Amino acid sequence: MKVAIVGSGFGGLSAAALLARDGFDVQVFEKNERPGGRASVYQEGGYSFDMGPSWYLMPDVYEKFLSEFGKTPGDYFELKQLDPAYRMYFGSEKMVDVSADLDKNYALFDSFEPDGAKKLQNYLASAAEKYDLSINELLYRDYRSIFDFFNGRLMMEGRKLHVFENLDTFVNHHFDSDEARKIVEYSIGFLGGSPKNTPSFYHIMSHIDLTLGVYYPVGGMRAVVDGLYRLAGDQGAVFRFNEPVTRILTEEKKAVGVETAEGRYDADLVLVNADYPFSELHLINKREQTYNEKYWDSRVMAPSAFVIYLGVNRRFEGLEHHTLFLDEDWEAGFDLIFDPKKAAWPSRPSYYVNVPSRTDPTAAPEGCDTLFILVALAPGLEDTPERREEFYTRIMDDLEKKIGEPIRDAVEVKKIFALEDFTERYNAYKGTALGLSHTLFQTALWRPTHKSKKVENLYYSGHYTHPGIGVPMTLISSTMVAKELADRFNEST
Repeated sequence: MKVAIVGSGFGGLSAAALLARDGFDVQVFEKNERPGGRASVYQEGGYSFDMGPSWYLMPDVYEKFLSEFGKTPGDYFELKQLDPAYRMYFGSEKMVDVSADLDKNYALFDSFEPDGAKKLQNYLASAAEKYDLSINELLYRDYRSIFDFFNGRLMMEGRKLHVFENLDTFVNHHFDSDEARKIVEYSIGFLGGSPKNTPSFYHIMSHIDLTLGVYYPVGGMRAVVDGLYRLAGDQGAVFRFNEPVTRILTEEKKAVGVETAEGRYDADLVLVNADYPFSELHLINKREQTYNEKYWDSRVMAPSAFVIYLGVNRRFEGLEHHTLFLDEDWEAGFDLIFDPKKAAWPSRPSYYVNVPSRTDPTAAPEGCDTLFILVALAPGLEDTPERREEFYTRIMDDLEKKIGEPIRDAVEVKKIFALEDFTERYNAYKGTALGLSHTLFQTALWRPTHKSKKVENLYYSGHYTHPGIGVPMTLISSTMVAKELADRFNEST
């Protein structure tokens, strides 16, 4: 049975491997020159940059996925646990390192506020409990109706999920200090949300971050991409790069293949890992769209991003592998991203700096550093060369001031990637870097469905679908879709 997969992001790669293993004849069509989707690679002058995901979290999900093939992460890449896990600057006054050692973090929280260690222990105990519930009951389950969402253990545990309480309120009940609150809230950015629009259930991110640990795959996230690409190829999947799909072919409301500039490719099933709204709005007929323009325009989109890739000819002591710079008034920054009436380029943004060369000598020439600097932006903002340069100057002025060293005189490689680039390279709706934010009514049952409601044998995987944003989530998404297809069609494969 032939399957055409549109897009080779983590969702497309993992689905290709699973379906090929299960006997399907798999072809993957990729718009760009290499696999990985948003996990692209930029290389210049001996510097190598992961263009997208840079945090390796939830190692248990990668292990579970690869165990489907009798493999482990170590078969494809070397993992290093980062210590410190990350560095955090609070405005211009204070800097702390968050350790891989929980006991050190308990001591750190004690320095923030009375009984800080005990408060963190209680908070992480709650996060661990919810994480266990999510892994065992929520994340690997598909949802077609409200009855799928509230059943079994979920009915018994539902009250504890605090689904109608936002994360900011929940955190404020547990901690008093600004530093503690920001450390347990910052990671919600991985889900493309703000503490005020994300359900408190997602405090599981603190268990993921502080308890399970932060890792780095040597070679970068591109090493994970390369590993999954090899895995899918070993199972028999075929990849066609630089060949964007221009149309999903349908006959009598049934997907029958795809079309590219090279011609028509017949298929019994089509699985889309490309940008969901772009695919719905541009690759199928209007009457066959499950979600129309009005639907997508009404959604709360996750942020876009302004990303600076710098290759610098010396190292800077103020930076760790992961370093976060959080403005004193970071709530105002969230308003500029998520409030349509206030959406604008920020004057005092919070931002993130990734320096993989601190862990991985292959990321830069000896004695040099690769800097990946990311600022979240509201999707849909005007993006011009003049605005980019002005914003670059603003960010670099702030960064140099906070670490107390000049950087721009050391720059050998510079590239800026922002809203228009996300749209051009990834067909990203409104230039979003991540997809749909995880608000209450964009979680689980309320995320776009894996299975088209209008076209038979048309499926979707990736970060727009359940369970959502992040590399581990897309692996889970594809695991669910592949299982459904194998169960449904196993007699004919």
